[in-house]
This record gives sequence, structure tokens and C-alpha cells, in this order.
Amino acid sequence: MVEIPDRLADALADRYKLEGRLGEGGMATVYLADDLKHDRKVAVKVLRPELSAILGGERFLHEIKVTANLQHPNILPLYDSGEADTFLYYVMPYLEGESLRDKLEREQQLGVEEAVKVAESVAAALDYAHQHDVVHRDIKPENILIQSGQALVADFGIALAVSQAGGTRLTETGLSLGTPHYMSPEQATGDRSVDARSDIYSLGCVTYEMLVGEPPHVGKSVQAIVAKILSDTPAPITRSRELVPPNIDAAVQKALARSPADRFTTAAEFATALTDSGFTLPTTQVTAAATGLVTRSWNRLSVGLAGAAAVLALLLVWVLARPAASAPVIRYSMAMPAEERVAGVFGPSLAISPDGSKIVYAGPSLGSGNQLWLRERNALNATELPGTDGGYQPFFSPDGQRVGFLIIARARELNVISLTGEPPITLVGDSVFRLGGTWGPDGFVYYSKQPDGGLARVPATGGPSEVISAPDSASGVRRHAWPHALPSGKGVIVTLEKGLNLIDEQDDVGVVNLETGEARVLLRGVWGRYASTGHLLFVRFDGALMAAPFDQNSMELTGPAVPMLGGVAVRRGPDIALSEAGTLMYATGQPAGQLVAEVVWYDRQGGVTPIEPGWTVTPNPNSGPRLSPDGRNISMSLDGDEGTHIWIKQIGGPLRRLTFEGGNFRPQWAPDGESVLYSSTRGGQLESYRRDAGGSGRAELLVEWDSGVWSQTMSPDGKWLVFRTAPNIDVFAMQLGVDSVPQPLFVGSQTNEGGATLSPDGRWMAYISNESGMFEVYVRPFPNTADGKWQVSSGGAIEPVWSRRGDELFFRALGVPDQLAVVRVTTEPTFTASQPTVLFAWPEGIGRQYQPTYDVSLDGERFLMYRPSGPINAATEELIVVENFLQELKEKVGKE
Repeated sequence: MVEIPDRLADALADRYKLEGRLGEGGMATVYLADDLKHDRKVAVKVLRPELSAILGGERFLHEIKVTANLQHPNILPLYDSGEADTFLYYVMPYLEGESLRDKLEREQQLGVEEAVKVAESVAAALDYAHQHDVVHRDIKPENILIQSGQALVADFGIALAVSQAGGTRLTETGLSLGTPHYMSPEQATGDRSVDARSDIYSLGCVTYEMLVGEPPHVGKSVQAIVAKILSDTPAPITRSRELVPPNIDAAVQKALARSPADRFTTAAEFATALTDSGFTLPTTQVTAAATGLVTRSWNRLSVGLAGAAAVLALLLVWVLARPAASAPVIRYSMAMPAEERVAGVFGPSLAISPDGSKIVYAGPSLGSGNQLWLRERNALNATELPGTDGGYQPFFSPDGQRVGFLIIARARELNVISLTGEPPITLVGDSVFRLGGTWGPDGFVYYSKQPDGGLARVPATGGPSEVISAPDSASGVRRHAWPHALPSGKGVIVTLEKGLNLIDEQDDVGVVNLETGEARVLLRGVWGRYASTGHLLFVRFDGALMAAPFDQNSMELTGPAVPMLGGVAVRRGPDIALSEAGTLMYATGQPAGQLVAEVVWYDRQGGVTPIEPGWTVTPNPNSGPRLSPDGRNISMSLDGDEGTHIWIKQIGGPLRRLTFEGGNFRPQWAPDGESVLYSSTRGGQLESYRRDAGGSGRAELLVEWDSGVWSQTMSPDGKWLVFRTAPNIDVFAMQLGVDSVPQPLFVGSQTNEGGATLSPDGRWMAYISNESGMFEVYVRPFPNTADGKWQVSSGGAIEPVWSRRGDELFFRALGVPDQLAVVRVTTEPTFTASQPTVLFAWPEGIGRQYQPTYDVSLDGERFLMYRPSGPINAATEELIVVENFLQELKEKVGKE
């Protein structure tokens, strides 16, 4: 069995003798132990350190007492709980049987009778707990144990205890309550006020899997699964297994209804339906309006005429008195020819006119790059808009006759073009952030202004611009992005950006008050729009479209958010648009952050060679692969079912896991190649650790910092540690074993610095700074950084990496697309750098980071990178259109 941490074994030694680790889940690690007091085998579950750090023992133990009183034959009892040396733990019986997960992995599908028997037992346990006001929140095969043919539910109420004890701080750990495949829609949207119907949904998922062989919603990532939960209807069980009785299929379908109101009220009702051969789902009977009026035949002409007149009169009264029928909601896909398709450029690429008759989008240019295209809704093809080369992020004027757009290839311009044939005009010739625009009802065009990223406006007819708002840097906001003016003229919906990428899971949707300039957070999301029905639409980082009632005059939410659909492409900013008339249009795509990629070598000409053909990984989007000093091994931060961990891959050899606690990011090899540095949440927040690359010994804490250690590097002599903090991006350094307090390298700086990397001789530090208004690569002496400064890039650049000989400096030149560039470097008699040379275009789908997303081979001729194995940022070949979307919006969300 896996080694037991000494500190944990010592902390529990007076009560329990730990024998070995049985397994590890999302919230706890499970150990087999001897109960010394009662002389019995038990399972001791120890909460993950990052959970314990924020919960606190007293609160958690208070909440968990509720579950200790649950006594039912199908509930695994809670023996004990406590806190020992910062460890929070709880104790349950150790069963010799197996879990339902073990059984499903062996048999894949269960017999109908056996599956129903298991579901009945679990339903009985749930019904008992629900009557005692306890909701499980994490029903899954791993928590259902099979002993002597009897099903028992484990971990009852643990998720509730964690939720109540942790409150909103749970999100700081990066964990969510519930396992993705078995989450109810309300859990998937982050609703903490779930009730018994959420457990019924999860049991429906488990029952579905027992019969079909897989859960009702599957995907390659948590985000993909959540998107399907919010938008897809599971295929009927009978499609996979024809002999499953119809009542069982119907019962599971009802349990899996997206709306809690459409599910069974109690778990007992679900169990009854599974065994009731007469149970069916409600059906809608359609009756012709004239039934009984047109089927009779009358023999006498006079009676026939009189009857006809009466019928016509009645029909006339009915037609005049009846309410107008709601227009049906219609969904369909709009194909895009390859030469006209929506380009995968920065930010929203799509705009739809207020009346829904036209769409304008960024598409391919006949030359190179992209341009704007216009497609009438009643036309089969689109046409180019002359004078819009390099244009992207279009938006319509309120009358639908003009379109605003941005160009960054020249001077980051804001332009307007008329759809009646006049040439475009430039409203702002520079200092425009590539973060969208909006046309207000007051005759102003609003946009994000460089260098501070605040909201600015300019008259739509031309004139001077003025700044309306500034980002609140103290709360980590860097820019006001993707603006949308409210029809009331009182405010502008914006995305409050916090990351270097255009989208980030920590971004919020907010509103800027045009009178005061104050920006206020509304909710978590990456894009927001106001709908004329009085709702705020917003897209989450996982691609789910949500809606909440919103008062545009008070600029406040008036009700909870409700899921509308999933699968919106949010690769570089959501490709989604809504007309005032109610037509919704969006591109589908993989959720942000999801990346399945090959690990490859690029040569200087852009040629690609896989490290191992067919080998793919799921890298964490915040970390790139790093090559060991001897060139034999690669360290990577990979996402998986057990979280984000550091892995070591021997080139041509095995892949092995290095970390087991917390979330672990941005690995960096120590100069000797014997150990790996990385940032980890194992202590509750991001801190810097070092561990032997072979996996022996324990991880060593190098430095902890109030605002977190987001990345680190070590000087070639091993004496200095240089690291980056957030949210106000700063670089610090400390001499290991000498300094007790790290020192800032940029004293008094009001800008953001990061990406620090030291030259092979340790004398020079390359880094990025946005002091010019955009990020560029600079070089300073080290450790005396005040002795000089040289800017080596222009036009925007990030991710500097030294060659192993120190005679070249590589970096990522920003553009459309980004490119890998290099400068030749000399350091004697002083530092000089050549003009940059572009090597090749950056792989699509690799997001921008402060730290490098690539590494350089020992000879400087190849570059270690991730290359997406699927079309993550490919151009959109089709658009999903939802006609009369506002009708669905009102029905699902209502108004409060």
C-alpha cells in the first residue's frame, strides 16, 4: 500500500493504527485502520489539506454531527469524527465487499432485476435521510457499497457538512461538491440550496449507468460534461437495451428531468415507478379545433346550412377572443461554406442586426488574415465588406445600418462602416484594447482603452474620446472588456477581466454606472448581454449560457440565474449574439480551458515531430512542458479526474506522477535536474514547493506568500529563488537559506511584471512588463536589476525563454496569429540584442500565459510544445440559430 504520512499516523496513533491507503477521492483520502479502542477494522477518511485549511475543525465537526444520527439499514453509519494536528477526519466501518464502481468496471452493465434492486435500496436510504432534512449531494457508484448482495450508501451528509462549513470559501480550493457525471443541473450551476430532487437526479444517473454501461452525460472534461447536463437530453435506455421494460426507462427519464419540478418529489416515488409496470410519462393529446364539427354528415340541407352558420359564428367568436399563440421556438444549424466561415480570431466574431435580418462576422480575407463579411438571413452566401481587412469583433448600430469593428494589425483602431456603401471611417486611431465595442442609445460608441483597460467612449460621428471608468486593480481587475450598452442609457454591461488571457474562470460580469463611473460585480462569468425581456444573459467559463432577471434602471439582479443551454464556444471570447427581435445565434465549441494535445517538437521552420506518435495528454492551460537540464525528461502539469498534478515523462520511457496533494501547477526544473519546483495549493493557497524528481522523500516548502506564489524559477547556482505573485503581478527574489523575507525586484512599479527567467550564467533576467501599455519583453542585470534595462520586443510579446547557451532569447510575439520570435544576444562589453526574427506561427489553441508554454532543446534548434489534437480554435463551419429565443427565455426564467 501507499506510504502513510508520518504526521498523520502520529496524530491518530492514540485512537487508530493506520495500515495503508485504500484510495483517494475528490474530498478525502481513505486509509485502512485498526480501531484500537473497539478492536475492529475501520475506514478513516481524511479531508484534503486545502479543504481542511479553509473549513476549520470546529465548524466542520459541528455540521457533521447531523449525519451521525442517521440510522438505516441501507446507510453506512458514521463511527467517529475529529481533528488531529490540522487533519480533519471521519471514521466509517470497513467493509470487505466492493463498491458499485468496482462492480460496474468488471461487468459494465447489470441485469435489470439487480439494477432495480440496487436502485430501490439506495432510494430507501435517500428517502429516510430526506425525511430527516439531510441531502446527500454526492450520490455516485463509488459511494454505493455492495455487501452480501445488499447496497449501502456511504459518506452520507459529508458533502453537506463540507458545504455548510466551507460556505462560499469552498471555491478557493478549486473543488466543487458532487461528481460531474452525477451532478444535477442545479449543482452544476453552483446552486448551494439543493434539495431532495438533486439526489433523485443523481440516483437516476447511477441507475442509467447500471443499465446502459455509462452515465447519461459523458465528455472529455468537467466543462464538457456540465455543458451536456445543462442542454442535452439523455438517449432512452431502450435504445441501448431493447429488453429493459418501458416503465423503467420512463422512471429514469423522469428522474433525469433538467427542471427539479419535473422530477419525482420523493425517492420513494422513484423506487415505486421502477417496479410499477404501468408507469408511463405524461403525454400531450392533440385535438383538432374543429373536432366534432366536421365529422358529422347531415341529411337535410336546411339543418346543414343552419349548423354551418352556427359553427362559423362560433369559430369567429373563438378566433377573435382567443389569445395570440406564442411563436414557436425553432432551432437549426446554419452551414458556413469553407471560404466564408467564421474565423477563430480574438473575442466575439459575430454580430446580428437588431431586427435579426443580417449577420456580420469576422471571416477569411482573400489576401491574408481576416475581414468582415455580411450575410443576409434570406441569402445562401455571404459577401465581403470592402475596406474591413484586418477587422474583427463587429457590433451593430441601434438602427442596424452601420457596424463598428476593431483593427489591431495597424494602430489598434476603432472603425465604423455603413452597410449602404460608404467607406469606413476611423473613430479612434490608437490606444484601443482588442476587447470589443458597443453602440449606445446616447450616440456614443464604448470601448476598452489602453493602457489602463478602462471603459471609454467616443461620439459615433467622430470627435474626442473620454474615459468613463477605471479597473479596480485592488480587487484584481485588469480590464473592462466586451461592453454592451443598456437601452436605458444608464450603464454598460462589461466583463471584469482578471487574467492575461482574454477569458479566465475568475472573470466576473459587471455593470459600469455611466453617471458615476463605478463598476460593480453582478455574477461570475466571461460575457454578458441585456435582453429586451428584462434579463441578463451571461456565458460562464465552461460554455454554459445562463439567464437571470435584471432591472436595467436600478442595474441590479432581481432573481436567481437559470441555465439556458450549453456548448457555447468561449475559446477566445464567446461567439454568440442576440438580436432585439429575439434571434439567438452562437458557435459551438469545446469549453474554455479544455485541451487534449500532443507533446511535440517544432523545428525552426515550423516542422512538427511528435515526442511519441499517438500520445496525447490533457495539460493544464496555465502550464507548459519543461525539459530537464539533461534533455531526457519532461515535467508537465496535467488535468485529470483526481485534480491537477505534476507528471514526469522520460522521453521514450514511462510517465509517472510526482504530486498527490492539492492542485499543482507550472513545474520548473531545478538547475541540477534532480528536483522539480512547482506551485501547489496543498497548504490552502498557492505556495512554492520542491520535490525530488524521482518521487522519493517529501515535498519541501520553499516560500509562502500572502497573495500566492504563482510561478518560480531558480538561479543556475541554486542560490536564488525568483517568483511571481498575483493579483497585482509582481516579481520577488530571495536567497535561499539567507533571506527570511523575499524582496521585490521592481520597487515602486505601478505596472505588471512577470515571466521572469534567468540566463544560463545567472547574470541577466528576461521578463515581461506592460509599462508601455502592452506587454513587452525586457532584460535587466540580475540580481542588481536597477543597473539597466533593455526592451527587446515591440508590438507586444510574452513568454521569454533563454537558449541553453545564453546567446539567444526566444519569445512569443503577439498578433493574429501569435508567432515564435528570436533575438541574438551579446553581453560584452554591454548587453545588446538584435532585431527580432520570426520563426513560425504559434499553434492554435495554446492560450497566452505569463510563464512560457514551451521550452527550448539543448542545441536551440527545436521547441517543446503542446499541439492540440483536435480543432479547438478552428474556424466555425456552422452556427446554431434559435428563433424566438426570447419566448423560451421568459418561460424558463420569468421575471421577479
